[in-house]
Amino acid sequence: MKVKLAKTAGFCFGVKRAVETVYEQIAANPDMPIYTYGPIIHNDEVIKDMKKKGIHVIQSDDELKNLEKGIVIIRSHGVAKCVCDRLETAGMDCVDATCPFVKKIHKIVARESELGRHIVIIGNETHPEVEGIMGWANGSVSVVQTAEDAYNLKVPDGKSVCIVSQTTFNYNKFKELVEIISETRYDITVLNTICSATKERQTEAKSIAEEVDAMIVIGDRMSSNSQKLFEICNTACKATYFIQTLDDLNMNQLRSVDTVGITAGASTPNNIIEEVQNNVRIIF
Repeated sequence: MKVKLAKTAGFCFGVKRAVETVYEQIAANPDMPIYTYGPIIHNDEVIKDMKKKGIHVIQSDDELKNLEKGIVIIRSHGVAKCVCDRLETAGMDCVDATCPFVKKIHKIVARESELGRHIVIIGNETHPEVEGIMGWANGSVSVVQTAEDAYNLKVPDGKSVCIVSQTTFNYNKFKELVEIISETRYDITVLNTICSATKERQTEAKSIAEEVDAMIVIGDRMSSNSQKLFEICNTACKATYFIQTLDDLNMNQLRSVDTVGITAGASTPNNIIEEVQNNVRIIF
C-alpha cells in the first residue's frame, strides 16, 4: 500500500505572503479595526480563523461608506484600480497583499491598454482575480474562457491584441485558446502570465494521477487552481476525489485500492493536508 503526496501541494508564495500579512497586521495593530477586501484567499478554514481573531471581510464597495476607519488589506487576488482609489478616498489605511504575479499582470494590462491595444484575458470572468485585472485596462477588454469564446472574439477595428492569462489557468487550455485566436488575427502579443508554480503543480498532479489507483485533491470549492487540479487529475484518474477537509472524504472508497495520490491547491493549509495524509495512511 502506498500514499504519494505531491511536493508542490499547499500554500504557494503569493498565498503564504498574503496570509502572513494579515496575521502580522493583527499582531501589530491589536486595537485597530482590520478588514480584508474580499476573502484574503479562497479557503474557508483560513477565513474562519481570521474572523475569530477579529478580521472583517468587506464584500462590496457599498460597505466602505459606513466602516469605522481602520486598515484594509487587499486580497491576494488583487482588485481593480477603482477600488484602490475608493479606499484612498474613504481614508482607509491600505495594505496591499496582492500576489506579485497578479500585480505584474495589472501593470502589463495598464501599459498595453495605454498603447491602444485590445486586452484579452484568458480566464474565468467571474473570478475575483480576473475582475481585478479587467479593472486595470484603460480601454477595450475581453475575457475568453472556452473555445467558443475564442472563436466568437470581437476586437474593435484597427486594434492590435495583447493576450494575458489568469495566473491559475490550465496551461494546455491557454495554448489551445491562443492558437484559436491566432487563426483569425496576426497582430497579437501573447504574454503567458500563468504562475510558474501553478504549471509545476498541475504537471506534478497529472504525473501522480497517472500512476495511482485513486487521487485526492484538497482545496476550497471557490479556489480556481484547486478546481483546475481536480479537472486535470480526474482526466488521468477516474477515481479522483475533491475534498475541502478530511470530513469530506469517504474512507470506504479507498479501502480496495493499492495506491493513493494526494495533491492540494495553493490556498490549502499544511495542517489540513497532513490530517488527510495521516488518516489515509491509517486505513492502509
